[in-house]
Amino acid sequence: MRAGEVADGGLVPPGLLDNTRELVSIYDDKLTLTQCGARLKTLRGDRMSIGASLFDIYPEFATGEARKALDRALFAKAPAILNLATASKREVEVRVFPTAAGIGLIESAEVAMVSAEADHSKLLHQATHDVLTGLQNRQRLSDRLKEILATHNGVRERSALLQIDLDDFKSVNDTLGHGTGDALLKLAANRIRGVLQEGDSAYRYAGDEFAIIQYGKDPSEAESVAQALVDAFKAPFIINEMPLFVGASVGIAFGPQHGGQGEELMKAADIALYAAKGDGRGCARVFNRSMLLLIEQRENLRRSLRLALERQELLLEYQPMLRSSGQVVGFEALVRWDHPEVGRITPNVFIPIAEADGLMEEIGRWVLEEACRQAMTWPDSLSIAVNLSPAQFLGGTLTDVVAQVIDSTGIRADRIELEITESVLLEETVDNLDTLNTLNVLGIRISLDDFGTRYSSLSYLKNFPFDSLKIDQYFIRDVERERKSQTIVRTIIGMAHGLDMIVTAEGVETAPQAQWLINEGCDLLQGHHLGQVMSAEKARMYASKAGASRRRRERIN
Repeated sequence: MRAGEVADGGLVPPGLLDNTRELVSIYDDKLTLTQCGARLKTLRGDRMSIGASLFDIYPEFATGEARKALDRALFAKAPAILNLATASKREVEVRVFPTAAGIGLIESAEVAMVSAEADHSKLLHQATHDVLTGLQNRQRLSDRLKEILATHNGVRERSALLQIDLDDFKSVNDTLGHGTGDALLKLAANRIRGVLQEGDSAYRYAGDEFAIIQYGKDPSEAESVAQALVDAFKAPFIINEMPLFVGASVGIAFGPQHGGQGEELMKAADIALYAAKGDGRGCARVFNRSMLLLIEQRENLRRSLRLALERQELLLEYQPMLRSSGQVVGFEALVRWDHPEVGRITPNVFIPIAEADGLMEEIGRWVLEEACRQAMTWPDSLSIAVNLSPAQFLGGTLTDVVAQVIDSTGIRADRIELEITESVLLEETVDNLDTLNTLNVLGIRISLDDFGTRYSSLSYLKNFPFDSLKIDQYFIRDVERERKSQTIVRTIIGMAHGLDMIVTAEGVETAPQAQWLINEGCDLLQGHHLGQVMSAEKARMYASKAGASRRRRERIN
């Protein structure tokens, strides 16, 4: 029997459809499936169930020219050949022919099989690649590590695994939203592709975590790629005309010396990555065994930090802020941790741990309350400045905490200055504005800290109610001799004064720096040249002397 012919009654003899290579299906006058070729059933699966509607199998026949051809075959007994544009946007040639009891269809086997192969290829790609960035996914990373670490004839080729983590990505994602975060991840993936050498493969295996695998290359090449990657991420990412600074930290491990199994090598690279983060981020580190000890120490610190407040191990130190005349106007509170075994721990070590473990709101509340209590022992003309972490500002309870601290300590609100960084203001949300405006209504002074680094969007200065602006010490370090730094600092001072803001210079370490800033009209100076960081008791004594000196000047005047 040739294709397009059917037996009396419209049925193909049993077994014939199972042996034909044609993709044949037969339908009754109600257009429900009565018979189906074995090959077509294999290709289309459950859709080819006896009794299924033709429109469920071929929805393209429901309208247009295809429906007209169908009606002609059904009612006028006229055959037709047409190309259907399927849902997958491929053209499939289908022949429609009449039968005694309805119609039959023969789909082009060649086109259908090509379509099926393309669909299979697409599904395979989706199963092995990250949908967002197009890089290979975690499963492919695991498979590739297993493959290259396998023993072949007793010999293992050298391999390198580079694990990459994006620095400060979380703050961008949290403040600007997941849409911006996704756009940033795509751009980051492109930069990773841009540093790959021939034969290298790149992967995205978790949120902002990526990896590169090298095989059969010298270790120096892995370190070269890692450094190229770090350098590539120093340039800003431009999204919606906003420059976003997100660096890259890289951990490197070599197989088989650092791990003969995929999981072992990933753990070693992860430990090296952790070391890179601990060394200031934006750098690459190669795994060594001593790093394990560092990890253990940091985990011990993490466990101990949860008990630090209860055990009264946290303390505050203070650095004075002075006018250009030398008059003390207040102190900045600096939190420290006196660990009973490790000793003094600086905030750059334990604050990231506190933020990651959700402890920052509790620690931040203690710092604010303790600083205000100690400030109540000073002359009431002196202010107290307290740094806020992004976790505190974005936690949703900041204004309530500040109001409660004012009530519990009795301090005047205008003596409190809260320092925030630009990272918490990346998005000008209603919540951010409400928080700052509420603090303003309470009488709290707000300072924009570390200005001049990172984002430095002038829209912050226009749209948020700041009282003061602190120039980052990066620009102060060489301000008395470096023309570019001078131009930047001079511009910041003029702009802030034009916006009725007080300007503070941080990190003033030398007399020439101080004199240059005074000559340029900087309002307040802070740094070791003017006053060392001191204990709470020394700050109280220092403040008392400053208050007495001020009273003497007032009597003379």
